[in-house]
Amino acid sequence: MPVKVGWRKNGGVAEMDQAVFARLCEERQWGRPAVFLAEYAKAAACLGEPGQVTARQFHRWRQLDPPCPGPSRQRVLEKMFGKSLGQLGFTLPPGRCRVESALPAPPVVSATGGRLSGEAGVVDAAAGTDGLNGALGAGLRFVVLGPVRIWRGRQALPIRTPQEQAVLCVLLLRRGSTATASELVDAVWETPPPQAIAALRTYAWRLRRALGPGVLLTDAGGYALRARPEALDLEVCQGYEAQAKDARAHGEPHKARKLLHMADALWDGQPLAGVPGPFAHAQRSRLEEWRLGLLEKGLELDLELGRHAEVVSELTALITQHPVRERLRALLMLALYRSGRQAEALGVYTDTRRLLAEELGVEPNPELARLHQRILRADPALTGPQEFPADGEPVHAPPPRPAQLPAGAADFTGRATAVHILRERLLNTHGTVMALSAVRGLGGAGKTALAVHVAQAVRKHFPDGQLFVDLLGQGPRPADPAAVLGMFLRALGTPPADLPEGIHERAALYRSTLADRRVLVLLDNAHDSAQVRPLLPGTPGCATLITSRSTMADLDGVHMIDLSVMEPGDALALFTRIVGDQRASAEPQACRQAVAACGYLPLAIRVAASRLATRPGWTINTLTDRLADVHRRLQELRAGDLAVQTSFEFGYAQLNASQARAFRLLGLCDGPDISLSAAVAALGTPARETERILESLVDTCLLESVVPGRYRYHDLLRLYACSCAVRDERPETRAAAFSRILDFYLSSAARVYAMERPGDRLIEHLARIEHLGQAFPDASTALAWLLTEADCLLSCAYQAAKSSDKDVVCRAADLLLVTRELVDSGASSLYYVAAEQPADAEAGRTGLATGDLTAACYASNMRGVIAIYRRRYEEAEAHFREALHGFRTGNNLSGIATALCNLSRVHAATGRTDSAIELAMQGIDLWKSLGAHRTLLTAGSL
Repeated sequence: MPVKVGWRKNGGVAEMDQAVFARLCEERQWGRPAVFLAEYAKAAACLGEPGQVTARQFHRWRQLDPPCPGPSRQRVLEKMFGKSLGQLGFTLPPGRCRVESALPAPPVVSATGGRLSGEAGVVDAAAGTDGLNGALGAGLRFVVLGPVRIWRGRQALPIRTPQEQAVLCVLLLRRGSTATASELVDAVWETPPPQAIAALRTYAWRLRRALGPGVLLTDAGGYALRARPEALDLEVCQGYEAQAKDARAHGEPHKARKLLHMADALWDGQPLAGVPGPFAHAQRSRLEEWRLGLLEKGLELDLELGRHAEVVSELTALITQHPVRERLRALLMLALYRSGRQAEALGVYTDTRRLLAEELGVEPNPELARLHQRILRADPALTGPQEFPADGEPVHAPPPRPAQLPAGAADFTGRATAVHILRERLLNTHGTVMALSAVRGLGGAGKTALAVHVAQAVRKHFPDGQLFVDLLGQGPRPADPAAVLGMFLRALGTPPADLPEGIHERAALYRSTLADRRVLVLLDNAHDSAQVRPLLPGTPGCATLITSRSTMADLDGVHMIDLSVMEPGDALALFTRIVGDQRASAEPQACRQAVAACGYLPLAIRVAASRLATRPGWTINTLTDRLADVHRRLQELRAGDLAVQTSFEFGYAQLNASQARAFRLLGLCDGPDISLSAAVAALGTPARETERILESLVDTCLLESVVPGRYRYHDLLRLYACSCAVRDERPETRAAAFSRILDFYLSSAARVYAMERPGDRLIEHLARIEHLGQAFPDASTALAWLLTEADCLLSCAYQAAKSSDKDVVCRAADLLLVTRELVDSGASSLYYVAAEQPADAEAGRTGLATGDLTAACYASNMRGVIAIYRRRYEEAEAHFREALHGFRTGNNLSGIATALCNLSRVHAATGRTDSAIELAMQGIDLWKSLGAHRTLLTAGSL
């Protein structure tokens, strides 16, 4: 079957459409064989399927008309991409369909309104409830003192609709008693819909499936929810209230106040938030009134404990929310009076009396009026405890609670997984060690924005304060830990005169000050672990979040998150939020091109979008045109004090001489990545030394290593590395490094060619080079290397073919000739189309112009193969016949066999089946006589 190729016009130049599978791999950054095979193995392991897929098979799948995988591989691919095999560009054979896991069928409601049939987990009342308070519902937690949620451990369970929330709330607040269907309908709907009973059963079925067996029961035509009392936050809160009441009655006000604090911490905004229905509305009002009563009891205890000044601000805020709540105003008057602010206390009464008269037409209640009179008389009994609790110990002024976190980004976008992980880690402060997390990534990846966003989200869980410092880790002079400790200690209330001199003494005092306190510490832009270690608290109640470009693996107990670039969808969303929906919706394709040109790097996207936002006369296409020039792209990504290049320069300035040289020289080759062997050739250093240097660059986020032994730049970092090479290296040094890597690829590919095509005389006509290239133990290993390095080989050849150095161009043409296995197999035909013009030009120079008939014949053969992929069959046939004539003239049997097989492909594509078979058999017979069995397999697969 001929390969299907689509064409489109772009600026007058015809371009080949990329295969669907190949495009989806590139979008997920799985374009490299080693990366894809690693991801495939992970997915296969999850499904229990074999994980063996070769690089050759991966290249076959990337063709424009790929062979269909078998059922096992189908399951793995569909899990990896979340799409059916057909959506991935494969043509499924008859009888095959997408492999999906079976889901439980929805409940069936009988026409008579009877019980659900097929409901999973139904427990009838007649069956008894033994053991329901044991294993059933284990791990479940229900939240109603805020937005309604269900948790199983740390996992939130789904509640699809507000009506499901309403049903759940009714059952939870009935404390295990049965609610009939009619009671539930009246509770959920003001005006029940016609199919209310059927809808109710569907909601119950969904909840039962989410909760698991034995939790939601069907009983006497209704439903009941059985769960342990401590599983409901409302029950826990009421338990704290009861314990506080007992503690107060037994003369333990401190314990009572602590319990009420714990009760208040369970609330997360409005109870039953967003839940519809009459029942939820009534319960919401009841619960809000109950919480206000809890707050009043807590404030009364604060006044009993002598914390008069502390409660004034809290009472003032509460009165703003509840202006006619007289009990709150009485507490505020008492707090002000005990704080020595008698006039203000009397002013509160005057304001209260006026407000009640204007709003309600009533006078203050007798309790408030009596308190007013007692304040006027300066009643000694009102004085209360003067900074002394019942045990006689002096009450010290509360320690300062620093709030140093910077403001979060208003347009923060994406990073949902990282936010969730960091939040969970930072809030896990109830163990025996301090929570410690670090975010690592290249400059501009958004480490600080993520850390600040998460810190702001969890700050309420650290009531004793939040500390922040920029450690200047990428600057010429990183912050001194001793100076940072001094700043932190002053913020925590230590007088400057009491600060010790040495760093160890300051660190010890810092840890002592934070003991038994809940403080969040954000250390931004850390240089290394040695800088961070003295700044870590020592108690479990605290948490520390670090951002850095360096690995912090040598910090005990650290949880590392490697922050990469944004997902394309999130990157587009960030760009749209900055430039505005109206402009973005007018040029959606240009928006996608802009974020792609930014390499999906958050800083680059923010800079580009900010430039556009301040230039209303620009279209988005104007921006993408400016970013299209790779030589000026970094200069374009600058806005005010934000610049991508400046961020990269900070990291580059930290490198030593050997690291900086490697960073510069390896960026000269345009391949998507580079192997360790190729890097050894480019740098001219021993393998072990080269690996040490490259791994150190990975540690500083200037290189990435997705799989062992392979390294790559971020797109913008590659541009920066090239600019550093131009600035810091002499032209002859750059040329020598590129020449070494070209020789490595050519020599290695020539070895593969010789093993794949024994007897082929092309090797005799290649340019002579000194580099020995990669050694291969057998033909299978050689071919696997060729397929793995395909993109790098062809990128190098294409780059070399544009050189002004005739010798370099000659070697580029040789490299294209000895890698024709890639185009013969169809795996890399797109790259050969891109390299067609340089190859044609060099064929004219090195073949016909020099009289080298063999080289000219192979060049003609390669042009013919490319013409086939472009469906120019007449042109292809002319090239093949020209090559065949030359091969016969030179008695090159391998070349003759190649040309005959390729002519067969042309005849087959143009309907000349008989002659196609005859030509193919002639070529195969020649291959057999040469012993080229692997080449026969390749020819047969075509």
